[in-house]
Amino acid sequence: MKIVIPGGTGQVGTVLNRALSAAGHEVVVLTRRPGAPDEVYWDGRTPGPWVDAVEGSDVVINLAGRSVSCRYTRANLQAMMDSRVLSTRIVGEVIGAAARPPRVWLQMSTATLYAHRFDAPNDETTGLIGGTEPGVPGYWSYSVDIAKAWEQEQERAATPHTRKVALRTAMVMSPDRGGVFDVMSWLARVGLGGPVAGGAQYVSWIHDHDFVRAVEFLISRDDLAGPVNLAAPHPVPQRVFMRDLRRAWSMPVGLPATRWMAELGAFALRSDTELLLKSRRVDPGRLLDAGFDFAHPHWPEAAVDLARRRRGRSRP
Repeated sequence: MKIVIPGGTGQVGTVLNRALSAAGHEVVVLTRRPGAPDEVYWDGRTPGPWVDAVEGSDVVINLAGRSVSCRYTRANLQAMMDSRVLSTRIVGEVIGAAARPPRVWLQMSTATLYAHRFDAPNDETTGLIGGTEPGVPGYWSYSVDIAKAWEQEQERAATPHTRKVALRTAMVMSPDRGGVFDVMSWLARVGLGGPVAGGAQYVSWIHDHDFVRAVEFLISRDDLAGPVNLAAPHPVPQRVFMRDLRRAWSMPVGLPATRWMAELGAFALRSDTELLLKSRRVDPGRLLDAGFDFAHPHWPEAAVDLARRRRGRSRP
């Protein structure tokens, strides 16, 4: 198959490109800074030579969007919104105008769409959409607004010959440098991987191999469209998540952090505490109902596998 990946140079795009290319597919990455033979320039807003890559392709997987790992300033939040909505809009317009459009368009979305909650998991049917929860910082609602606008842009796109799927994705755990697993592992290995603000908030995640397998599954299943949760079926509280990660790295202790310490740490890392404190309890209901079998459904075993692979990549 010919697979086009707008915004495919980040962590998730690297995971997908590596796996799909290894499987024998022709992968074309659309990026603002092309530097490899399989990369084509695009600006994420306007048509250009990249339109030729979409024409006659089999699959488009749009991952474009400014990283959420930043301080949630007004300018950064607006950049998150614009980069997601505008890139989705132009992808939809180009697919809709293609003489030979792709048969499926997978559009990145986020599990952050769901409400901050502890009482029950959020699946695609019964899950609570966030933005109005009591007792959380008001600005958290902007992340939900971004997610809703992102998905609505794909829904509105006129692509009658192309099936559309919104990938409500939890944190993708891979052993690559600079990814979320790498950052969390560093915290665990230096003794800072303890519970944050009590650690009751849920962490939803997905192993990189299962993420790739789920994408391949969704490409192959013509009966699946609309929002699909890409998350392992067993989210865990943050204190348990970090305990199991410490064990995978043979680190016996992890210092706990209060809320104000989390604020200080997030400021030092130029990030935001929402990434640490929001309870993301996500259930992959549609994937499970469709018969998808997770290879890494439980975090302790997944963490051990990822740490083993990370150690292997650290060797000369």
